[in-house]
Amino acid sequence: MRKPISIVVIVAMLAMISSAWFIWQRNGAYGLNVLLRRGGSYWITVAADDARLSPAMRLALQPTIPDVTAGASAWKDMEPGFEVREIPVMAGSVEIDRLYLSRFDPARFRFVARNEPGGRKDIDQWEAALHPDGPGGTVLIVNGSYFGLKGEADTPLVSNGERLGPRDYDARAGLWVANASGTHVVDLTGRDWRSVLEGADNAMVSYPLLIGEDGGNKVRSKSNWLANRTFIAEDRQGRIIVGSTRDAFFSLDRLATFLLGAGLDIKTALNLDGGPIAGLSVRSGSYKLKHYAEWEAQVSDGKVSLLQAPRDVPWAMPVVLTVERR
Repeated sequence: MRKPISIVVIVAMLAMISSAWFIWQRNGAYGLNVLLRRGGSYWITVAADDARLSPAMRLALQPTIPDVTAGASAWKDMEPGFEVREIPVMAGSVEIDRLYLSRFDPARFRFVARNEPGGRKDIDQWEAALHPDGPGGTVLIVNGSYFGLKGEADTPLVSNGERLGPRDYDARAGLWVANASGTHVVDLTGRDWRSVLEGADNAMVSYPLLIGEDGGNKVRSKSNWLANRTFIAEDRQGRIIVGSTRDAFFSLDRLATFLLGAGLDIKTALNLDGGPIAGLSVRSGSYKLKHYAEWEAQVSDGKVSLLQAPRDVPWAMPVVLTVERR
């Protein structure tokens, strides 16, 4: 004789079904995949010297933040039109962070915006799908601009000619665009983003603009928001630089200041979405670099909030920028 299912089990099952239905309605497949992948995410309050923060973050949260300079480094040729460089971020004689840089000749490489809203791809899955060897292969994958609750592009985006993201959007910072005239990082000051995106093959609106066409730091507000950072820049020779930080020492205004002093000859630079989602993969011949981002913290009213997840796994990346051989 079968034992009847207890009321507790029934209530638990109904609660699980209700929770799954709520997540599906609010966050779609992206939300369910996030829950299954890493158990969701949450913020915890920590002290500025808490060991759960990285050493670079603890340094950046001191009452007096140390001045930093770019350590010795040089560009290295990987293949025609593609170079890499790693810049140590030095506080005195101590390296506290590092910038991973890739510089491309856009005549030889194409820049593609991609959106996979289901949340099924972290940096490993993107790499497996997009890093075939030989001509036409993807050389770089990095986190792109912002996304919404359901993993869909939260800023205007063009992916292989298809318009994605919101149609009505107040974009005043910048964007990168690839069209018949080339690939550029555009300062939107005095420009309508809709006209800039007209005829684009690929494009991505983001914010804030780090460096404007006037050569100045364009981050208007100073903050202690710390995170793994990613950005895209255009130098004065028309080359495109994609950058990512190893750690989370930089707030956005201090990152812009650092880039201006790093000898990169940058014309314009645009911030992309940062934090634990800011994974990076670079592949060219024998050169291989994969970086798993993990850090984000915000400070409000003297309290430090650190972003956490129950499982230590790579975060899904719904919006990415990829660089591919022509």
